[in-house]
Amino acid sequence: MSIARVSMSLFGVVAVLAAALAGATVWLLLTDPVTVADAVNEGEVSPLVRALAGALFDAVKGLVRYL
Repeated sequence: MSIARVSMSLFGVVAVLAAALAGATVWLLLTDPVTVADAVNEGEVSPLVRALAGALFDAVKGLVRYL
């Protein structure tokens, strides 16, 4: 496998993960703005990360149930 193929595969994985995280962030901003506002106001990111992880988990669970 050449370096070009490996780098393109790695870029694809990073791009998909970034798109999923961005989508989950937008979804969280729309569905739970209080958590996001509190996290930004207090400067603590753990509630935001916990909510993002929950949103991603629910999305994956829904996809697995669909398949």
